[in-house]
Amino acid sequence: MIGRIFWILAFSWHALPAVCAADADLILHNGKIVTVDNEFSVRQAIAIEGERILNVGTNEEVLKAKGDKTKLIDLQSKMVLPGLIDSHVHPTSACMTEFDHPIPDMETIADVLEYIKGRGKILAEGEWIQLRQVFITRLKEQRYPTREELDRAAPKHPVIFATGPDAALNSLALKLSGIDKNFEVTDGGTGFAEKDPKTGELTGILRNCTRYVKVESTGRKATDLDRAERLVQLFKDYNSAGLTGIIDRDASAAAIRQYEKLKDKNQLTLRIAVSHSVTTSGPLDRIVGSIRAVGEHPLRAPDPWLRVIGIKTYLDGGMLTGSAYMQQPWGVSTIYGITDPQYRGLLFIPHDKLLAIVLTAIKANLQFTAHSVGDGAVHTLLDVYRELAQKMDIRKTRPCITHANFMSDTAIKRMSQLGIVVDIQPAWLYLDSRTLEAQFGYDRLRYFQPLKSLLQLKVLAGGGSDHMQKIGSFRSINPYNPFLGMQTTITRKGRGSPQQLHPEEALTREQAIRFYTINNAHLMFLEKETGSLEAGKLADLIVLDRNVLTCPEETIKDTQVVRMYVGGKAVYERK
Repeated sequence: MIGRIFWILAFSWHALPAVCAADADLILHNGKIVTVDNEFSVRQAIAIEGERILNVGTNEEVLKAKGDKTKLIDLQSKMVLPGLIDSHVHPTSACMTEFDHPIPDMETIADVLEYIKGRGKILAEGEWIQLRQVFITRLKEQRYPTREELDRAAPKHPVIFATGPDAALNSLALKLSGIDKNFEVTDGGTGFAEKDPKTGELTGILRNCTRYVKVESTGRKATDLDRAERLVQLFKDYNSAGLTGIIDRDASAAAIRQYEKLKDKNQLTLRIAVSHSVTTSGPLDRIVGSIRAVGEHPLRAPDPWLRVIGIKTYLDGGMLTGSAYMQQPWGVSTIYGITDPQYRGLLFIPHDKLLAIVLTAIKANLQFTAHSVGDGAVHTLLDVYRELAQKMDIRKTRPCITHANFMSDTAIKRMSQLGIVVDIQPAWLYLDSRTLEAQFGYDRLRYFQPLKSLLQLKVLAGGGSDHMQKIGSFRSINPYNPFLGMQTTITRKGRGSPQQLHPEEALTREQAIRFYTINNAHLMFLEKETGSLEAGKLADLIVLDRNVLTCPEETIKDTQVVRMYVGGKAVYERK
């Protein structure tokens, strides 16, 4: 009798979940649900209950979860993807770029000079004119504006044309900053002022020396409310482009506070992982203290909406500006204004200091990443990772390399051996490969963004944009439209380039989708929660107007998001 009762109770307990299973709140059916699971399955329907996925399968299987209050949406064969993720953005500064005034697109030196002239007519004599992140690689002339051109455009205003760590200045800006032909870096950092090799006079180009420029800001001041409203506006535009998650790859304490306030007010419409900014200039003990403080940040606790995952710093300059640290010399260049034939770019952190910084981050259980554009910088960071891996387990913190545009076969193999993850921006291939090929030649770009080689050796790489300025997925600097990024990884075609750039490194469409979904979920430390459409995971998904697995390659960038759900909640619908 006792055995019979035990059997009945046991049977009832096992049957209970099926009997009492909650009805779905939402079912999307008659579609192509690209799950991005291990098999890259494509299903017909998906059921959502609360913030999580209840089931994915055939129409018949999923519709069993329909209840009296279930909302049904007939997808009419439309494709559904997991929500896309951008592995590298700078939202809090990007959204404020045009707060004071609109900044037009600039494609030529004439456009640049016209903008500067226009600002000179508006600003009072002596006020600074600043133009930032209009990259010379994207200008028709493929060069910096000269000192003389800037002088003529604004003779009564100091002018700075800044591109990342480098800049071109006019004569008045140099004078007001105390920079002349005898200028030398004296603060222990790197950098120099370019000189005309024939005359010894300054060309106006500064390499990693904008910290010496005594810029005074102009324009109206933003309030906290202004900043919050602009950030919400940007996040909504991220949503419209298909993004349900981002990684801020250089977040200040102030930026993190902005995110916290939005989260507290339930105004976040996407998930945010943060690489906390850490300055590496100055005494090592101060830097180490800053890193340890990040390791103790309250947002280190797991949270699918907002979490500090690690720290970010800068190891070299930029390929868009002419200061990335290369293994071989750049070569004398009219494009970048380089006059020294032995110049290899700038390395900002020496080996021993870098070793101590990375060690501190790993001991604090933080992901370390550094802006490392040139192959010289990539190898420098890999050498440090390899040295530490011989003494401790570094894999658990998912050590990262940010950008890693220029690599080598050796670098890729070492990344695979050490478990290094990579954060890469395909839009740079799209926008800048024309100029890079003119500078370096086709052969030297063999390992420029070698995505296929990385994935073949199981190096985890994820796609980002490095969005810096403006709101608008195509007009932004850099464009954050992930479908443009996907198309670029598949076609390897740059804007204005007559040929593919090493098509042997092109991704398949499946790989390109993974690049912006599950791979980036790993970079966010959220792969168990999002990045694929599987039962139990958070319901982050997008409905598209076309099938990106079959549409013509050249139309992938034109893909539109029809609607989006984040945590089962509708946050965007195309009008």
